[in-house]
Amino acid sequence: MNTTFGGKPHVLILGGGSVGLTTASDLRKTLGTEVAITVVDPRPYMTYQPFLPEVGAGNIDPRNVLAPLRKILAGTKVVTGSVTSIRSADNTVVVDTEDDVQLEISYDYLVVGLGAVPRLLPIPGLAENAIGFKQVEEAIAVRDRVLANLAEAASTKDPKIRKRLLTFTFIGGGFAGGEAVAETEDMVRDALRYYPDLHASDIRFVLIDAAPFVFPELTEDQRAYVLNQLRERGVEVKLETFLNSAEDGLIKTSDGDEFESDLLVWNAGVKPNPVLMDQDVSDLPVVTERGPLMGKLDALADLRVNGADGPLDNVFAGGDCAAVPDLASGEGKFCPPNAQHAVRQGKRIADNIARAVQGRPLVDYYHQNLGVLATLGMYKGVARMMIGDREFDIRGLPAWVAARTYHVYAMPTFGRKAAVLAGWATNLISRRDIIGIPESTTPRAAFEYAANTGKKK
Repeated sequence: MNTTFGGKPHVLILGGGSVGLTTASDLRKTLGTEVAITVVDPRPYMTYQPFLPEVGAGNIDPRNVLAPLRKILAGTKVVTGSVTSIRSADNTVVVDTEDDVQLEISYDYLVVGLGAVPRLLPIPGLAENAIGFKQVEEAIAVRDRVLANLAEAASTKDPKIRKRLLTFTFIGGGFAGGEAVAETEDMVRDALRYYPDLHASDIRFVLIDAAPFVFPELTEDQRAYVLNQLRERGVEVKLETFLNSAEDGLIKTSDGDEFESDLLVWNAGVKPNPVLMDQDVSDLPVVTERGPLMGKLDALADLRVNGADGPLDNVFAGGDCAAVPDLASGEGKFCPPNAQHAVRQGKRIADNIARAVQGRPLVDYYHQNLGVLATLGMYKGVARMMIGDREFDIRGLPAWVAARTYHVYAMPTFGRKAAVLAGWATNLISRRDIIGIPESTTPRAAFEYAANTGKKK
């Protein structure tokens, strides 16, 4: 045992997302003070990502989708920093903290829940001009940019500038990208009532995806419904189309289209945290064959990492960075990267670590998919629900209510649930806020202007 933690087994958790937060919370409830727990994450909070489209649409206050790790995980040490080395051979992880202090942390049990990052392609101008939609600050930035562009476009007389300001491009038609564009379009349509100088025909939303359909997790009928919904609302959906270039705000697509766009949001896939692929950083085995599992940790059904010479008995993994067998779907299937599985894998990891500490046999992870839900703007949604062996498709208002209900249930802490519900209730009475604050990215600009006013050049 690790004697630096009072003789208690030390559980080190990399990542404070759904897997890490759930594992730490459940393990503390199960074993109490019998174990020492440390959570490492670059951010001191967990982001409930399914709510990001509503943050981007101004329906939810950004702080209300964040679960503060130190507040929730009482009795757990939280280290705000980034992993720079994983040495499973000697049960050690090296972390660089936010104040540039390097920590070497030893462990008895390691949990890897490092999640995923956007999968970028070598497209000219993409890295320089696009923004992702996986973090709360990105959702805020998208909202602020869109609302600020409405205000600027209403004030300019230059038709070319106005057209560029009011053209918003989203890449990726999966759940993340589809919800983002639908919620943002809904916000813009709602905001236009306050801009008599702008008309709905001035706004251009473009959704680009290489696949022949949107929302691949849905049935064919539901996909057609979503596609019709978006197009009826004026979203220009380009399927089986690639982004060729995005240099200097000029969007060029594989169908020959060219147009200027002031906002480019990238939601075209994710990849496991690249720390795991770097052999100079991590000695944990990952899937190297090209395909959707590439770069993920090879996990067994009981969520232990599968090493070259057999299972690593004290290393567990789950969530977007792990290839976890989906026993409920059949042999050769793997769990999709979503919050539904991540939370439940965290619970299974916590239980299996408790079993290992107590000398009991481990249990395999098994979860029957409950379905998928998405909001497409106020009072609009789509869902595929699984009840037993039966599948139900719902859409419109019932799907919207189901999606909101489920996500409030899944959102950590009673306080955050209450805050989200209170915010929704306020929006029903006074409508959502339409103020964008792009200056928040440069908060010292006004101060610096004042300091330099009157100085001789």
